[in-house]
Amino acid sequence: MPLPEQLHSRNLLDVLIRAGLILLLALFCFRIFHPFLDLMLWAVILAIALYPLHQVFTRWLGDRHAGASILILLLGLVVLLVPVAMLGTSMAESVGTLVHAIQNKTLHIPMPPDSVRGWPLVGQPIHSLWQRLATDFMGVLHQVAPHLQGFAKPVLHQVAGAGAGLLEFLAAFLIAGIIMAYGKNGSSTAEAIAVRISGEERGPELAELCASTIRAVAQGVVGIAFIQTLLLGVGFIVMGIPGAGLLALGVLLLGIMQLPVVLITLPALIYVFLTNDSLLISIVFTIWTVIAGLSDNVLKPLMLGRGVKVPMPVILIGALGGMLTSGILGLFVGPVVLALGFELFMTWVRERPRVAE
Repeated sequence: MPLPEQLHSRNLLDVLIRAGLILLLALFCFRIFHPFLDLMLWAVILAIALYPLHQVFTRWLGDRHAGASILILLLGLVVLLVPVAMLGTSMAESVGTLVHAIQNKTLHIPMPPDSVRGWPLVGQPIHSLWQRLATDFMGVLHQVAPHLQGFAKPVLHQVAGAGAGLLEFLAAFLIAGIIMAYGKNGSSTAEAIAVRISGEERGPELAELCASTIRAVAQGVVGIAFIQTLLLGVGFIVMGIPGAGLLALGVLLLGIMQLPVVLITLPALIYVFLTNDSLLISIVFTIWTVIAGLSDNVLKPLMLGRGVKVPMPVILIGALGGMLTSGILGLFVGPVVLALGFELFMTWVRERPRVAE
């Protein structure tokens, strides 16, 4: 008959072998699923963010979940596909033209108007810098190139992959529609997983915290930034501003980072007034730009105030880190994932340990 020590050693060996096999299986599963990780993550984020709208459409269509998903997909493709395709094409053309002009040393910057000097406070410095760029652009580029080399390469690489990011976004949007069609089963499964992880008491609360954080960040930060990008980007393209796609990407970055988009809209307005012959068109473009630039002040309290408030540094780090690691898609995934992790961690920190009676 085996001794208790031998039984204990055998049981421990069995546990270690089972744990090793489970870990090996998990590693193989992760390796197989890894190419689709960003796609599925973004699809889940879109599904959770759009699920309240899906519920509204479901009630309108008489409790038809599949019909509501198809309706959201059709509306999303009509509303988003045309402007996004225009911005993506413009961005690719802008990058290609800029790179070609720099390589062939044919980049031409016009001389600044004398009226720029009359601008209060910043007129003379801007006029001097503009004049230097117009007369010796390559010399200025060679001076600043060593300082920007480490940062410019990954940024240009991610901008060049904007087309692939657009296709990945559309694929994630289609998958999100399928996920929303089975929203009730997905919600029950997520809650069951949360209960399994943290127990019957904390499980539903954890699942609700995840959903509310994703909706708050996706709708209140990323969604508003995306709306601003579409509105301002279409205006840039219609007015024929050079590099409209790159300017739209800058608006998206500033919107996600919670920085004022006037840093991009103001130079665009100046360019239009200096180059456009029609004063009426310039005024209409100014009104459109001001309304689109201030739209976040109206939308943000309505959308972000409904969910969990996330500090701006968390959004900033998530946006920059997501872009550098996962490209254009990372701009959306990064803030959501980091904000979710932050909220879960702070919830754990605030929870007081229970004293046993």
